[in-house]
Amino acid sequence: MTATSILPPPADVNPSFLSRHQFLIYRLFSLSGLIPIGGYLVVHLLTNATILDSPAKFQAQVNAIHGLGLVLPLVEWIFIFIPILFHATVGWLIIAGSIPNNAAYRYANNWRYTLQRATGIIAFFFILAHVIHLHHLGSALGGGKFDPHHAASSAGKAVQAALWIQIAYGIGVLAAAFHFGNGLWTQGITWGLWTTPKAQRRASYITSFIGVALAIVGLSSLVGMASVDVDEAHQVETNMYEFSRMQMGEVGPGSDGK
Repeated sequence: MTATSILPPPADVNPSFLSRHQFLIYRLFSLSGLIPIGGYLVVHLLTNATILDSPAKFQAQVNAIHGLGLVLPLVEWIFIFIPILFHATVGWLIIAGSIPNNAAYRYANNWRYTLQRATGIIAFFFILAHVIHLHHLGSALGGGKFDPHHAASSAGKAVQAALWIQIAYGIGVLAAAFHFGNGLWTQGITWGLWTTPKAQRRASYITSFIGVALAIVGLSSLVGMASVDVDEAHQVETNMYEFSRMQMGEVGPGSDGK
């Protein structure tokens, strides 16, 4: 063996932008998974779960959100869509190998690493389909089924349209819950919050509980939408809508609202 054969490979003299800024990208990627994406996921699932109380309670929550008016699209893009697009883009780059992955788990935790990737992929396509299916942005593609003035009835009708839709939503909710819960565990390692095996084990219990709790909340809200009486909910929502218009002076008492 010659001396030259044991020399280390030459350093990359022209590293890519992603390689040069790998540390910062990883930190932003990790942070975006918690704030605002994780926060939004928790709020969104808890809001949806109010349908278990009553269609009126769910409608009241939706009214509060849409009460932002013209500011709502700005809030959606800044705090929801753009962070999700960033997180998803970096995630795909990691999977493709364009960004060196220094967060891979070792030995017994390899399964968590594999499931984190798999659930990330599932969650990405689920969120895309969910936006097309219910959000008004999907109207041009035949979606946009959610009506903010008839929240429970429109969501219920969309979910109850086919059994495969309910199954797909169930899988998507489980994937998102696991990805968030397990992502919290990974984030703690990335930020140096738990570095010893004992600390990681304790953190695993806590983050697993959070993931399971979110899965239960999400599946419960799905059951609520799949079982809501659409016609009855629509009537309740219509009464609430007309009452709010009366309070604002848009229609008078006894008006049919037309």
